[in-house]
Amino acid sequence: MKKISLTKMIILGLILGMIAGVAINNMVTAETAKSYAADISIFTTIFLRMVKMIIAPLVISTLVVGIAKMGDAKTLGRIFSKTFFLFICASLLSIALGLVIVNIFQPGAGINFVPHDAGVVAAVKSEPFTLKVFISHAVPTSIVDAMARNEILQIVVFSIFLGCSLAAIGEKAEPIVKVLDSLVHVMLKLTGYVMLFAPLTVFAAISGLIAERGLGVMVSAGIFMGEFYLTLGMLWAILIGLSTMIVGPCIARLTKSIFEPALLAFTTSSSEAAFPGTLDKLEKFGVSSKIASFVLPIGYSFNLVGSMAYCSFATVFIAQACNIELSMGEQITMLLILMLTSKGMAGVPRASMVVIAATLNQFNIPEAGLILLMGVDPFLDMGRSATNVMSNAMGAAIVGRWEGEHFGQGCRGTAPVKSPEQERPVTEQSEVAMS
Repeated sequence: MKKISLTKMIILGLILGMIAGVAINNMVTAETAKSYAADISIFTTIFLRMVKMIIAPLVISTLVVGIAKMGDAKTLGRIFSKTFFLFICASLLSIALGLVIVNIFQPGAGINFVPHDAGVVAAVKSEPFTLKVFISHAVPTSIVDAMARNEILQIVVFSIFLGCSLAAIGEKAEPIVKVLDSLVHVMLKLTGYVMLFAPLTVFAAISGLIAERGLGVMVSAGIFMGEFYLTLGMLWAILIGLSTMIVGPCIARLTKSIFEPALLAFTTSSSEAAFPGTLDKLEKFGVSSKIASFVLPIGYSFNLVGSMAYCSFATVFIAQACNIELSMGEQITMLLILMLTSKGMAGVPRASMVVIAATLNQFNIPEAGLILLMGVDPFLDMGRSATNVMSNAMGAAIVGRWEGEHFGQGCRGTAPVKSPEQERPVTEQSEVAMS
């Protein structure tokens, strides 16, 4: 078993889950299939709970240590400004791409949806976006409460303040930084143990989903799903292409290495599940821990490009289905609104649906149109989650390159010159030390 990689085990779980799901869906009654999906979901629930128990201490320890090791406020400000600029550009790109594709293919045209009863979407509560609401959500009243609810954005805000404070007091902070640095390694080891359950979780999630809904759900909504996945494919190509231009051809190594965490995010529909693995792959690629541990947690609140592309795509799709014409000016306004409302989506259940509901309100589009998305949203959430993982990994590599880091053969920039001591083989260094 040790010779089989986790990626292969996850793919095996995915294939077996699809086979089992199709078999159960075709061989048993709808009631039995629904009961199976409800029962086997316990494995997915347990796994995601274990992941969530890791996220808060891992984000705090990695982000605080990363900031503390930067050494000065000038370095922190420079990296933060580059990260923020990159995420704003990625947000604009993803939302605009969603608008362009949905306008070209018009997937909602001809549906002629007439909202009769909005009771089905009553659970999706849309709170009007204001600056007050955003700031209130971002700033924690208690870090313990934020950790208990896994509010990533609030944890990031606290960690930034704590890291800056530790960097400011210098030597007195060293004991705390060492403890947190040790905690990073402990949490990464713990992550390795948790990830052993990933193949079983993938099997449970996929088999339960297909057993209850059947492949027919995917076929019946194939046009909408296909066009959205085309959007995600184009987004991947654009972001990887831009990363190649900035970082170099070696970005192909990173793309290949993040396949495992992206696949995990895809099958579990959770970007959080891939956070520890993505952090590990970034550091193995060569991104310094201070960059990776700073950019990645912030990206989970501000760089969810897959979710943002879906918000613009789905909102216009509902408008088309309801025969509501949106002018170019209204769609540009929508882009700007989504730029703000999409921030801080991480950790919010069915966050994309909530953002879409809020956007529908802004343009007088019936909220009952969300019914059109609910049947296929679980399948689309898989692609969104994997795309979010990829975009955050690319973002960390780009910021690292802008900071002068070099990631080996095929990367732009100049590789750091090693001292004679570093170039000497380890055994030779040991002999010198012993003498």
